[in-house]
Amino acid sequence: MTKPKMAAPDAGLFKPGSKLKHLKTGGFYKVVLLANVEASLEPAYVYESMQSHDFWIRPKAEMEDGRFELVSE
Repeated sequence: MTKPKMAAPDAGLFKPGSKLKHLKTGGFYKVVLLANVEASLEPAYVYESMQSHDFWIRPKAEMEDGRFELVSE
């Protein structure tokens, strides 16, 4: 059995520093990096709320499924 490949910190659709808008809530977020869930090695984004400055983690597949849009600067 081969070990799954780890995600590179900037290998996702959204790069570190990208600003995103959540289409359902209208909230704005900034991507910190792409990480890996320890138990499964599933790639997941670490991102920060630009309003509350709370940090969140969401699977890469969910972040890239259309619920977030890139905000141009």
